[in-house]
Amino acid sequence: MNTLTAIATAAPASLLLLGVIVLASLMGLFAAPQFIDRNLFRPYFLVPRRQYATLVTSAFIHADVMHLLFNGFTLWAFAFKLEQTIGTPHFAALYAVGLLASDAGTWLNHRTEPNYATLGASGAITAVLFASIVYFPGDSLFIMPIPVPIPAPLFAAGYLAYTWYASRQQGGRINHDAHFAGALAGAAFVALTDAPAFGRALHALHALTR
Repeated sequence: MNTLTAIATAAPASLLLLGVIVLASLMGLFAAPQFIDRNLFRPYFLVPRRQYATLVTSAFIHADVMHLLFNGFTLWAFAFKLEQTIGTPHFAALYAVGLLASDAGTWLNHRTEPNYATLGASGAITAVLFASIVYFPGDSLFIMPIPVPIPAPLFAAGYLAYTWYASRQQGGRINHDAHFAGALAGAAFVALTDAPAFGRALHALHALTR
């Protein structure tokens, strides 16, 4: 109980987001499947049917348990430490910017596709991940099945290259457009709100690639 209280005090926004995402997703997956269908983000119908709420609500539901576990774990692994570093107001703003940027990337690339729909918190969480990489460029990430840790700046560069490439391909269930836009939004947010931190991350990337 003391641990939960300490977490809630140090990173209230992260704890609230994680809790709402888990509860909303489980409700949609196991109790009310229509809840998921109602809250899907469909770029083609966003303006004609005024489905503006789905820009936000689609980020709190997930396609299956593995999708939820992956996003929930990533949020848990990076959000709490980041929120304690930059403060709750800045963290909340970052998450909102990442969410809306990922929506914008999805809409731009799929607005002419009537059958396209997407859901999940991946875009906003990717913004959190990339902001975390900027603030902690000395960290390393483990990506299965690669058996060695990857320096965070190299992971960021490789991830952006892969996601950009993957977003240009046809088909697949993963919304790479949201990931790419969210990643850029996370890095840009830090560049605009904390230029020294962004400069240190660039220096770390340069040192690794020399």
